[in-house]
Order: sequence, then structure tokens, then C-alpha cells
Amino acid sequence: MTRKKLPIGIQTFREVREDNCYYVDKTAFALRMVQEGKTYFLSRPRRFGKSLFLDTLAELFAGNEPLFRGLHCHDKWDWGTKYPVIRISFGAGITSVRDVGVLIQRTHEILKGNAKRLGLTLEEGSIPGQFSQLILEAEAKFGQRVVVLVDEYDKPILDHLTRPELARAMRDELRDFYAVIKDMDAHIKFAFLTGVSRFSKVNIFSGLNNLKDITLNAAYSDICGYTDADVDTIFAPELENLDREEIRQWYNGYKWRGEAVYNPFDLLLLFDCHEFRPFWFETGTPTFLVDMLTERKVYLPALLKTKSSSELISAFEVGDISTEALMFQSGYLTIAGEKILGDNIMFTLDYPNREVRGALTGNILMRWVGNPQKATQSSFELYEALEINDFERIRGIFFSLYASIPHDWFRKNNIEQFEGYYASVFYASFAALGLEIIPEDVSNKGKLDMAIKFNGQVYLFEFKVLARKVKGSPNTALKQIKEKGYTDKYRALRQPIHLIGVEFSKKTRNVAGFAVESADEADNANQKTGNRSVAIHRRFSV
Repeated sequence: MTRKKLPIGIQTFREVREDNCYYVDKTAFALRMVQEGKTYFLSRPRRFGKSLFLDTLAELFAGNEPLFRGLHCHDKWDWGTKYPVIRISFGAGITSVRDVGVLIQRTHEILKGNAKRLGLTLEEGSIPGQFSQLILEAEAKFGQRVVVLVDEYDKPILDHLTRPELARAMRDELRDFYAVIKDMDAHIKFAFLTGVSRFSKVNIFSGLNNLKDITLNAAYSDICGYTDADVDTIFAPELENLDREEIRQWYNGYKWRGEAVYNPFDLLLLFDCHEFRPFWFETGTPTFLVDMLTERKVYLPALLKTKSSSELISAFEVGDISTEALMFQSGYLTIAGEKILGDNIMFTLDYPNREVRGALTGNILMRWVGNPQKATQSSFELYEALEINDFERIRGIFFSLYASIPHDWFRKNNIEQFEGYYASVFYASFAALGLEIIPEDVSNKGKLDMAIKFNGQVYLFEFKVLARKVKGSPNTALKQIKEKGYTDKYRALRQPIHLIGVEFSKKTRNVAGFAVESADEADNANQKTGNRSVAIHRRFSV
């Protein structure tokens, strides 16, 4: 099989095609959009190929036929008609903006750059005025209605979410700018706006009621990203010496009601270095997201299998952003299932893959324990201890981890009042290792706090936060696992099962009780047949 150039970091369609790069043909989506509508909006997380798709549209409308030879659209497009294309991108030069004046200056530069490329000259005036003039004069010169492509429409707002007043000012300025698209509708052939977030049409698009949002349209689910079929065919030459299932577990799983996709950035870097790493996650640490989860005292295990409506995960407003909406739109949660309830659709959200689950929880863990080095070291030690079921060491690791949290960090965050925090740190420590974890595991007996499947064994965890721990008293968490019969669900696996009850003390802010009861495979079989056997009981002093 012939290998091609990996288009790492390339967002220019011409370069991809002329440099013999791998290319996943997305022109069928372009044709469908042109045939079925006029003004579109798409939200996707960063580095998912939005910019490349917009550039593909620009070349298509400009009539650059040679670039499309061999692609789906080639014999279906009218190459004799060329349209003037206005390109607007807020992807660069905006991060350092300290006031709206800089945004206005940058927008003027973008409009003037388009005018120069189209051979036009703009008069001095307001942003909306220049934008309208650009559209009218481009139509007059080329004799065709104008194509408007906007990339990262929301970046000036998102970069300042921690400064709500500035973010709102950016939003209001952009609202007046985007309103021109509605006002100039008669002079526009096609318009497409993309970004990460889905701000309300009322607040940002100023009545653009003809804007067709394809974000959650199943037919466009893979408009950005690579499918399994793409990986197995187009990138087949790159799969040698790579575990195909491991690729899928690490990077596949992003869904917008249709086929699941991979993040292109991840796969291209994997094929380049043949090493499994959180490439996408490492390109932008979600500081704002971690701070928000901390401020809202989010119980991490509850994020998985979260139920949410389409309205909730679509709502995104400055100063009023739900946890689910922020995590979904930024790519840290994805649609794992859906159910129609009357006129509403209820979505189940989950981490898309191993990369996001491990990297995000690891990042949160480092932030929540206040000691990144200690958190990282503990993760490595935890994996080694779990491999040999060294429960005494596991207890010691967590005791040391909680003890390392600076007192001042507790005081600033009032975290000792957050009962879910103790279990969240426990959960994040295991999730950061990429283990198969089932938080809040539901059975007909109740809801277990956490189950882990690892190394052919099952570990059942229950957590309790105590105001006061009496020395020598029974472990209440372990007692609940046994009384509720949480092991019954896993006996059919015929694997060793370990019941682990963990008690936390509000007073000491640490592990106060750690008890383990283990039963081997033979014990499980005996219990199924009604024979009694002796389990191994272990309680570790704290």
C-alpha cells in the first residue's frame, strides 16, 4: 500500500490536495448543504477539521476544479459558475484582546483583507457598514451572489468567559456584525458559520431565523472527523504495528446523534509517532473547565451517564453555562444514547473515549489535590498496587494523597463541606489510569458507588463520609455492599470479586476506614450453588 503525507496541522484544502496528503472526502456534505439550504451553523470542539471544511467550501465556490478531481462532487458541480467568497476567521490574533476596540480593529483588518483579495476598496466606516459594502460590491463586480464563510465565530467571547463583562461586550459587538448576514440575505448565495459553542440565536445572531443548525443533525454527524471506515480504508497504510481495537478505545467515540468519529488531530499524530497519548487534550488544558467543576463542587462520577435535554446541552450564555453544556460543546462529554420522551429528546452523556476520560480526570485530580507531582506519583503507584492486589498499599496511597493536600487549599475552596469530593478524588485516581470504571453502578439491589474491572477481576467500592469514626466500629461502607448484595450482579463473570468499603472523616479530611473482603472464583461458584465458604476479611488500620 502506498503511503501519503500526513496532513498534520494543515487546514488548507489546496495544500492537502497538491502535496499528496491523505484526505477524507467531505464534498458530499458540501453538495447536500448547497442543495438543501442556504445559511448554516455548525458547532464542533476545537481541532476537529472545521477550518479545513470551510476552506474546502471556499475552493468549491471559487470554482477551482483541478483540486476536486477524483472527489465525490467533481462531476456534480457547475464549474462554469464562480462565486465571490468572503472569508472571516477569528481564530488568530484575538486572545490578547483587552477591550472591544481591539476586536473592532481586527474585524476591520479582516474585511479589508477580503476586499483586497477580491480587488475591491472599502470606504471608512462602521464594521456593519463595511461588511454590507463588501457584500454589495463583490456581487456587483462578479455578477454572482456572495458566499460568506465564518470560522471560530465565538472565539473572542470564549477567550474571556472568566471576565463576563468583557465577554458580553464582545458578544454584543459580534451580534451587530453577524446581523449583516440577515440584512444582506438577498445578496448572499450561501453562508456557513462554525465555532465551538452554541450561543443563543437571540443573543448572538440577532434574529437570523433562517439559520439552519446542523450540530445535532445525524446526517451531518461525521461532517468533521474520521469514521471507522475512513481509518480502515484511507489510512490503511498507517495501521501496521498498531492495535486496531486500542486505536478505537483511545480515540473513537465522538457522536452527534449519528456515526461516531475520531478526532483527526489525534489519529494523525498517532500515525506519525506510533505512540498512544492524549494529543488532542494536551493542545489546550481546560483551565476554565476545571475551575468551574471545582467551584460548582461537581461529583465527578455523576458526570457519566448524565441525562440531559437537547435544549440544555445547546444553551450557552455568558454567565449562565450549565456544566453539561460546557463539557458537551467543548468535547469532554458526548452523546452515548438518546430517548424520545413525548416532544422532547433526552440524551445520555458520557466520556467519548479513553483519552478524554483519563486525561481530564487526571488533570482534575492534579488540580483538586493541590499537588500535581503527588497526584501523578500516586497514580503510578496505584496501578502497580492494583496489579498485585496490594490493598494495604492502596489504602496507604490514598491516605498519603489526602494528607498532602495543603490546609490552605481546603480553606480557600471550602471543600471539606463537599462530601462528593472525597469519592471524586478516589474515582479520578483510577479513571486517570484508563481503567474500566462503572460509577454509580445500578442494579436491582440499589446503586453501588463504583465498580472497576481490571486484570480479570472485579473491585466493588462503596464510600461513606462520617462526622466521627469510632475506633473498632464496623466499616459501614463494606456492610452496605454486603447487605445490598452488590456482588450478585458480577458472580456470572466467574472472576475474583473484591468488596472495598472506604470511610472518610470530615474531621481529619482523610481516609478513616478501609476494609476489604475478597472471594476467589471458587468461592463465587460455591455461593451460586448454595454452599457456604469462607471469604478473606481484611481491615487496615489508619
